[in-house]
Amino acid sequence: MSVLQSYIAGQWLGETAAKALPSAINGETVAHTHEETIDFGEAVAYARNTGVKNLLALDFQQRAAILKELAIHIQGRKDELYAISHHTGCTKADSWIDIDGGFGTLFTYASTGRKELPSGNVAHEGPVTQLGKDNHFNGTHILVPRRGVSVHINAFNFPIWGMLEKFAPAFLAGMPCIVKPATATSYLTEAAVRVINESGLLPDGALQLVIGGTGDLLDRLEEQDFVTFTGSASTALKLKNHPNIMARSIPFNAEADSLNSAIMAPDVTPDDEEFDIFAKEVVKEMTAKAGQKCTAIRRVLVPENQVDALAERIKERLAKLKAGDPSEEGVRLGALASQDQLRDVTESIDRLLETSDCLFGRDNGFKPVGAGTDKGAFIAPHLLLSRNPLEDGGAHDIEAFGPVATLMPYNGIEQALTIAAKGKGSLVTTLTTKDPAIAAEMIPVLAAQHGRLQILDAEASKESTGHGSPLPMLKHGGPGRAGGGEELGGIRAVHHYLQRTAIQGSPTMVAAVTREYVRGAKVIENDIHPFRRTFDDLQVGESLLTHRRTVTEADITNFGCLSGDHFYMHFDEIAAKKTQFGQRIAHGYFVLSAAAGLFVYPGEGPVLANYGLDTLRFITPVAPGDTIRARLTCKRKIDQGRTSPEGHPQGVVMWDVEVTNQEDELVASYDILTLVAKKQD
Repeated sequence: MSVLQSYIAGQWLGETAAKALPSAINGETVAHTHEETIDFGEAVAYARNTGVKNLLALDFQQRAAILKELAIHIQGRKDELYAISHHTGCTKADSWIDIDGGFGTLFTYASTGRKELPSGNVAHEGPVTQLGKDNHFNGTHILVPRRGVSVHINAFNFPIWGMLEKFAPAFLAGMPCIVKPATATSYLTEAAVRVINESGLLPDGALQLVIGGTGDLLDRLEEQDFVTFTGSASTALKLKNHPNIMARSIPFNAEADSLNSAIMAPDVTPDDEEFDIFAKEVVKEMTAKAGQKCTAIRRVLVPENQVDALAERIKERLAKLKAGDPSEEGVRLGALASQDQLRDVTESIDRLLETSDCLFGRDNGFKPVGAGTDKGAFIAPHLLLSRNPLEDGGAHDIEAFGPVATLMPYNGIEQALTIAAKGKGSLVTTLTTKDPAIAAEMIPVLAAQHGRLQILDAEASKESTGHGSPLPMLKHGGPGRAGGGEELGGIRAVHHYLQRTAIQGSPTMVAAVTREYVRGAKVIENDIHPFRRTFDDLQVGESLLTHRRTVTEADITNFGCLSGDHFYMHFDEIAAKKTQFGQRIAHGYFVLSAAAGLFVYPGEGPVLANYGLDTLRFITPVAPGDTIRARLTCKRKIDQGRTSPEGHPQGVVMWDVEVTNQEDELVASYDILTLVAKKQD
């Protein structure tokens, strides 16, 4: 049998077998942990010195590019990970969530980084605030790498996704990661880290792996470091109150167990499509990963008059489920991750039965298929019925982390909201309803105690990813019992691992720090039109002040005829005089078009395409007889590694545009995004 190894300071550590890790399917030993002691001082020092240095030698864009290549690499090796995942009790569908979901998250964060982060290691979180009357003193916020180490203590249920959904944003933020997976399924995490390591894509020190306990790891962390935890609420509390974490105010993000709800609204009846959709969703969440998901449905709230009908629908589906070795044809319910987990779930069910009745479960002829499954960690799906859901305790406090859900009858919307709140905060709740008015009434109340809310109806069900599927672009986490933490959420997750700092200074100094032009900063003016300069030669702050143009009545008339916009403010002088402007004014989009005519270089050049406008504002109206001019300034350069269809390299340039009138009043302002060619080799 193989001995799992930790990956510490660039070396694999571990030769002597220690704890045996059995297969959840048949009890046979898959691997052993190692007996050798990890030097956590060495691990932290390596991450802090080598990892930080190597990661910050790259910028956001370069790290995003590595994430994409890493995702492609893991995707190409997924079959060998699937083979190992089988031992964790997973069906193929369960493994897909973990493995494909893992490298899919890398793809998402690679794209997020490319689209939303600059070419550097300073992210400007604007807008800039003018702090002085004459714009000599400004303030804004920047996000910078913490120059610390992130420690990720993960749960047993998602050995790969659980690691990668934290690694991706931390890596983008320039933080090296020390990953400690749950021991029971650490053999799958180790296999994934070996695949990652063999890619050669990560800088030295970017990722380390701990097999076994954390020893004195947390004692060695400092103020700029970061700790995440996924697991039980009790363990989260212990870690959060660790003396060193408390003393140094080390950021700590917890995702704990969660008594998630699914609520069937009073408007749904057994004759509705939504009724079956709801029953199907409950069963799916009970049985996917054998119910071992922090987002699984634990409490099922249903109107009193529909309890029996819903129970029958759910039981019909559960009775058809085939459980056992996932390699057997037709198996849809796998095993729990370990015998320890089986004991925990069994004990939790016994405690739940003190306040609930069993409608379906251990007495329904459950027998998993496949050789050796009698030694596996299998358990029947259990559907319970709460005797009094309005009372505290029971299913409001006890989480059986397996294929277990409890029906909770309610009478009226207010009572449903009261019962849902007894879970004391959760990761996700699903509300199934046909009525938008019910959704509008219940969702704002539910939102106060839940991290994510799914509104499920027949239309949404056609594309819904499901109650229990966290998406990289949406927040994952919840208040109260759920840990109070927050993961994922698109670019927000990257920001969690960065330090937000307010800076103050002159526009020129603020621009120098942010590497982004700030209005009022010194500009660079020369005889070469900015649109004639390649991406490589163009400098932030390079600017063009255009000639002037006087707006005429003919301009307004012609633009209105061309565009079809005959709004009264542009054509009806009598009506216009009654407005706050007191006269006819030019179309805002005419002002944009006229400004483009002032600053665009008409000849062939490196500027290839304008693909969007941001932050557009019309400030001062333009009337016939007003004279306008524009200032075009290179605001930001982002090297996204783009190429044209012909393979020519190009970058993204954001331009600041200010349009002023004859009184030097700001008429309009906006940002233009363009593709600009790089120099040809």
